[in-house]
Formats: sequence, structure tokens, C-alpha cells
Amino acid sequence: MAAPVVSRMVRRVLRSSIRSCNSGAPVTQPRPGDPSQSAAEELSRRRQFLREHPVPFSAFLTDSFGRQHSYLRISLTEKCNLRCQYCMPEEGVPLTPKVDLLTTEEILMLARLFVKEGVDKIRLTGGEPLIRPDVVDIVAQLHRLEGLRTIGVTTNGINLARLLPQLQKAGLNAINISLDTLVPAKFEFIVRRKGFHKVMEGLHKAIELGYSPVKVNCVVMRGLNEDELLDFVALTEGLPLDVRFIEYMPFDGNKWNFKKMVSYKEMLDTLRQRWPELEKLPEEESSTAKSFKIPGFRGHVSFITSMSEHFCGTCNRLRITADGNLKVCLFGNAEVSLRDHLRAGASEEELLSIIGAAVGRKKRQHAELFLMLQDSPPAIPSISSKDSLGVQGLRHRVSFSNQVATLWAGCRVPQTPPLAQRWPGSGSPQRHYCSHPDSDSNPKCLSPVSRAPASRSGPLPTSDQLTHVDTEGRAAMVDVGGKPNTERVAVASAVVLLGPVAFKLVQENQLKKGDALVVAQLAGIQAAKVTSQLIPLCHHVALSHVQLQLELDSTRHAVVIQASCRAQGPTGVEMEALTSAAVAALTLYDMCKAVSRDIVLEEIKLISKTGGQRGDFHRT
Repeated sequence: MAAPVVSRMVRRVLRSSIRSCNSGAPVTQPRPGDPSQSAAEELSRRRQFLREHPVPFSAFLTDSFGRQHSYLRISLTEKCNLRCQYCMPEEGVPLTPKVDLLTTEEILMLARLFVKEGVDKIRLTGGEPLIRPDVVDIVAQLHRLEGLRTIGVTTNGINLARLLPQLQKAGLNAINISLDTLVPAKFEFIVRRKGFHKVMEGLHKAIELGYSPVKVNCVVMRGLNEDELLDFVALTEGLPLDVRFIEYMPFDGNKWNFKKMVSYKEMLDTLRQRWPELEKLPEEESSTAKSFKIPGFRGHVSFITSMSEHFCGTCNRLRITADGNLKVCLFGNAEVSLRDHLRAGASEEELLSIIGAAVGRKKRQHAELFLMLQDSPPAIPSISSKDSLGVQGLRHRVSFSNQVATLWAGCRVPQTPPLAQRWPGSGSPQRHYCSHPDSDSNPKCLSPVSRAPASRSGPLPTSDQLTHVDTEGRAAMVDVGGKPNTERVAVASAVVLLGPVAFKLVQENQLKKGDALVVAQLAGIQAAKVTSQLIPLCHHVALSHVQLQLELDSTRHAVVIQASCRAQGPTGVEMEALTSAAVAALTLYDMCKAVSRDIVLEEIKLISKTGGQRGDFHRT
């Protein structure tokens, strides 16, 4: 019964020309025959009383479901210095003309209005808020607002180390840093820019200046970084971090796919397998996070379950976009332009009526999104390696926890192994990339001095008919249910003839798009893990290992690619190896096509396979 009563009260308030709520303000009825007390005098007296005796919470910021909106997010800019794949397309987004963006004065005017009505927390967002030139001054001005308890910022961290001392002095007291990987090469792949070490320096600076906890936002995407969950959690052992794993959400331009989403429960299961003692922490009121802590760890981890278990029922957030639109729901399309009303000369009371009407229209939950999810099949099981460190070779030989200890003890981030190396017996520097952690000593790693010719171990038993068609010639998947589980290993290769110009740029790592060898290596590993999604009749295989090696061949101006896949199961992994090599080759073409279109992909072939009923194969 309480909710309908609150709803009716709020609606009456919003329709009224005055702000009336059960605040205890004395209301004296005019005596019959006493015309001296006009309605204007009564209104003025009540407003004075309300100023001297603040009301419990603003009716204008309370919606029809009784949710009180005390948290305001203000976007300071649409611009960003990164191009995260889940956030925006590579070419960026069309920017609003500067004249249509909120000025600093307008931002502060709206902030004052919302704080006066009960908002006690403001978070500055973007784009990337720290690229706005006057961000320090904005924080200082907000800090002067009486009643505002928290001023936070959500940043990608690129400029954080440089600006944080000034921001802290101005009054910033909460920090969220977006970081989706702890692997420098993968960072560059995800955000399409360099800067991993700057982000880590900013994270360290926040801890050094006493921010606790420093929140780290990690958007988890299947096939990209779900293999790093344990690495992120390990950070909380010695650091005061709140690592927040965010379910991958759809936004315009990020090509959202339900198969990329890793659910909260799946992530939690992964963590419990490693740390069964994981404890759930009490949930704070209006919190979007489900928090957990490992006993003895300084920090903790949280899950933002926007997709699998929404928190709409306790949402207390409102958003103002950089161009001055009020959004009452992140997923909703409805927006109200506060900028237009401000510039038209609207009074404070008129602005409050506009804000109150928008808040009153807020839905119970972002329904359209969940209808879409209900129509989608469930997310596929994780196909990452059982190895808790996931993709091998993107880290040093030493354990990750040792790297972290070195990083924070020495105030430096670990350097990635140099890609430029000098081959034995060569008079000029060469570059190669190998995904095996022991590439310097591994005899199987591609190099001019270690390559040994393969040989056929015996004739390959073949079938006299195609196995992927039925008796009527229709496509059909092979039933492997009755086959025994054995270890399967396959190696495939490809060659990319770049030409002299592109080859030199790759060799010297001078391509504008970034390090072609690193990106191709990552692409090949990811492709192996999702082969069954690319090749229709392939079975899903839980790979236990993927290794990708790339070698520069200066005599042919070529890159030689070798992909190796391993799994324990009833079916082979040659398609995974071939897909890995082919996609790595295609990625090299994409990285270099701006320099030359005369690039040739050739010799995509299976080198060897072992395991299975039909015996082994080794190409000569």
C-alpha cells in the first residue's frame, strides 16, 4: 500500500504550483472574515520555513516508485583519448558543436540546483573528463557546494597521474579507473591506443595519495579478457582496490553480442574455484555492486550485474549529458534538454518542474533491454584455458603476483619483453613475436636457425566420403559423442607477403595503427578460441593451450605464422589451428593495407596433427 500512497503524493506535488511536502511546516488556515493573509504571504512564509528546516528529500527528485535520486553523473565532454572496442567505433563518434555543449557556468548552475534538492554525490564522467582543460576548477567549485559529500570521477587513467595532486587539493574524493586488461599488448588491442603504463602510474598515484579504495572498472568480454579474472583479483591481496567486474552491456557502435557477455554467476564461479573462502559483503543502500572479499586481502571485488540481475529497483542515479540533456535511465532513450530551458531564461522553479516531470516518468526498469535478452539464447560456456593465467606468453616467465610486487614496490610498471631482437649470425636487427612464454629458449619457436623440416609419420587414413553431409547431401554435424577423449594437438601455418615498404614498417614497428605483430598474435589466439562460432559445423572445443609464433622473413619481405592448438577431447583441433593462422594473416593485411594493397596471403595449411582414431599427420 505504501508505494501507491507515495506515488499519489508525488503526483499531487508535481502538479502543484508550490512545493508541498510533509515537512512539518506550519500551515495556518485563514480565519473567516480575515482577508489580510493572502495566498502569496502564506507561500512566502512556508518557503522561508523550508529554507530554515530542510525537508527529508526533494519531491522533485523522487519518482513514482519512491526512488530518491541523490546521485548525479555529469558528463564534462563527449571527447575521449581512447577508442575502446566496447564503447565506440574505431573512427570515433560525431561530436556535438561546441556552442551546443554546456558551459562551465551552466554545469555549476545545474549542480547547485540538484544539490539544493538533495543530491549529495556527483560523479564527473565523459567521454574522458580529465581532458577538459578546466576540470580542476570545476571540482573546486563543486567542493564549495554545501551538502555535497562526494565528488568522484570516472577516468581511463591516461592523464590521472599528472592531474590527481591538483584534483585532490580541489576536493576530489573518489576515483574510478577503467582498466580491462593487465597485459600491455592486449590493452593496446582493446583501446586501439597506447598508454597502459600511464594508466598504471595513475593507479599507483591514487593509492600513494591515500584514496581507499581505488575502484577499478573492468568490462568483462568473452574471448577477450575473461581469462584475466584471477589476475585482477590477485591485485586486491596487497592493494586497497575495489576491482569491479562489469557485465558487457550494449551501446551504440560497440557491436554488442550476447555471446560476448560473461554473467556475474559465471565470473563468481571462476573466483570460487580459486578462492572458495570468498565472502559476500553487506550491500549498501542503492549500490549497483555485489561485493565480495577474500579473508586477509586488503581490497575486495565487486560485480556490476546490469544485464543478468538488474538493480533498477534501487536506482538513485540521474545523468546530465555534455550537451545538457537529462537522462533518468542509462538505457532509456528519453532525454530532456535542460540546456535549452536554461538558455531560454527558465527560473529555478520552472527547471525543478521540468526535472520533476522527467523523474516522474522514469520506468520501473529498462524493459526494452531485458526483452531483447529474453529473446537471445543463453551465453555459451567459457572457452578459455584451464590455465588460470589464460593466454600464455603475454606475460613474463615470473608469476604475475611477483610482477605486481615489483611494480608497486618500485613505483614502476613491468616492461613488456622487447620485440626487437638480433638473430644469431645476423648483421641487422630482426623482429619476431611468439606467444610461448619461453620463446627465447623454446626450440619449437620459429626462427631461421631452429626450423626443422617436418616429415610424414605414415599414411593418413582417409574416409571415402564427406563426413559433414548426410545421406541426402545436406550439411550435418558429426556426432562425436561416442569417441574417446584423447589429447589432440594441431599445428598450422600461413605466410603473408608484405612487400618491401610494409615489411620495413612492420620490422621497425612504425605503423600508425600500432604493433602489427602483437595485434596479429592476439587476433590469432582469439580466433582459435571462437572457431566454432566462425565455422558452422565445427564442434566447440575447450582449448587447453594456444600458441602463435610470427617470424619476419627478410628475403621474401614476409611474415611466417605458425599456430599450435591443444585440447583434451573427442575431436581434433586442426580447424582451430588453421583458423588461428588465417585470422592472424588477415589481421596483418588489415594493419598494413593503408601502406600497400599488394599484399598476398598464401600457404595456409595444416603442418601436423596428433591424436584421434585416424592417426597422426606430419607434412613434409
